[in-house]
Amino acid sequence: MQPMPFSAERISVALGLCVVMLASLPRFMAGGHSTRQTLIVMGIVLVAGATVAQWRLLSRDARKQLPRLCLRLVLMLLAGALVMGAWHALFTTWISWEVFISHAATCGLLMHAVSLWWRPKRHK
Repeated sequence: MQPMPFSAERISVALGLCVVMLASLPRFMAGGHSTRQTLIVMGIVLVAGATVAQWRLLSRDARKQLPRLCLRLVLMLLAGALVMGAWHALFTTWISWEVFISHAATCGLLMHAVSLWWRPKRHK
């Protein structure tokens, strides 16, 4: 049996990707990189559209998993902020808040995706 091309886990990761792209916007705004900023906004629109399309294809049971997965994503994003805060406090000089939130969101999304990958598979 082939795996489904859409799942609640993939949607939570796609939502996290949107958060990471949103978190990187202030970096490009502060640096005056309007072309990159425009590309990021287009990427957010594309990923959000694909996420909505996948959400519409989910079964009712899979949709019920989304709130738990979104809460897990939020917790991982907060953990990413703690990890990156500790990292930058210990090993680097102060960086701008724009760079910090971008790094924190990226770290949180990576932790979320890896934790989903390491989770044992449930057999039906």
